[in-house]
Amino acid sequence: MSDLTQSAARQEPALASLPLSDVDIDNERSAAARPPPSRAPLFWGLALIGLAAAAIVAWRMQAAAPPPPAAVAETAPAPATPADAPPAIRYPIDAARAAGEAPATTPEPPAGDASLLAGLMALPGGAGIDRLIVTDNVVHRFVATIDNLPRASVASRVMAVRPAEGAFAVDVDDGRTSIGRGNPARYAPYLRTLQALDTAPLVALYVRTYPAFQQAYRDLGYPNGYFNDRLVDVIDHLLATPDAPEPVMLLQPRVLYEYANPDLEARSAGQKAMLRLGPDNARQVKAKLKEIRAAIARSERKP
Repeated sequence: MSDLTQSAARQEPALASLPLSDVDIDNERSAAARPPPSRAPLFWGLALIGLAAAAIVAWRMQAAAPPPPAAVAETAPAPATPADAPPAIRYPIDAARAAGEAPATTPEPPAGDASLLAGLMALPGGAGIDRLIVTDNVVHRFVATIDNLPRASVASRVMAVRPAEGAFAVDVDDGRTSIGRGNPARYAPYLRTLQALDTAPLVALYVRTYPAFQQAYRDLGYPNGYFNDRLVDVIDHLLATPDAPEPVMLLQPRVLYEYANPDLEARSAGQKAMLRLGPDNARQVKAKLKEIRAAIARSERKP
C-alpha cells in the first residue's frame, strides 16, 4: 500500500469510503455475465472537469491581538498542538494566480454547476465535453472522484465521467486471457478532448473558480483540508503508475476480471484505470497531467 493510500486510511473520514454495493471502476464485467459498459478512467475528471470548477481561496487575514494591560497579569494561551493546528498548505492556489494563470482583471463566473459547465464548454477544445462527463453535481462528483482515486475503488454513484462506449475487450490465446488489443480505442473520444484542451485556459478557469471545489472538499468531511493539495497528491499518485508489460494478463475467478499480476491487482482504482488505458494512451495522459501539475503547484510551502 502506498504512502498516499495509507495516509488517507489513517486521516480521512469514512464518508470517502463508499458502499461496496456500487459498481467499482477497478472491476470490468465479462461479456457473458451482465456486462454493463465499462467505466472510463476517472482521472478524466481531473482534466475535463476538475480544471474547470471552483474559485480562488480568500486571503486569510490575521489580526494581531493587542498586548494585555500591564497592570493585569495573564497567562499566555498554550500554543496549538500539531493535532489542533490545520496542516500547512503546500500548494496555494494564489501562487498559480500570481504566476498569470488567472489575472485579477478576469471576471469570476458564478460558482454554480451550470455556470462552471458552461465555462468549461466555452474553452477552446471544450465543445462536446457534456457528452463525456456527468453533468449533475459536477463539483461534488469531481471532488469525490479525485479523493477516492488512490483507494481500492470508486463508487459509480459519484463518478464524474460517463462510461466508455462498448464492452471491455479481452483477447484469449491458448486459454490465457489478456486486455484486448482493441480496448484502448474505446477511450479515443476522451483522449481527443484531453489533447484539444489548452492547459493554460483550463487551469485559469480552475483557479478563478476554486472556492466551490474547496467548499465541496470541506463538505466531504475535511474541514481543515486544502483541496488543491489533495489534487496534486493524486496527480502524483497517477503519474507513479508503472508501465505494465504487454499483454496485460487477466484472471476471471468469478464474474469480474482481475489482474493476473498480484502487484497490479493490489494497485489503487486510479492506477488500475491508467493501466487499462494501454501504454500509448497512458503516456499521453501522463504528459497532460504533468502540464496541469506544473500549473497548479507553482509554489510549494516547505514544512
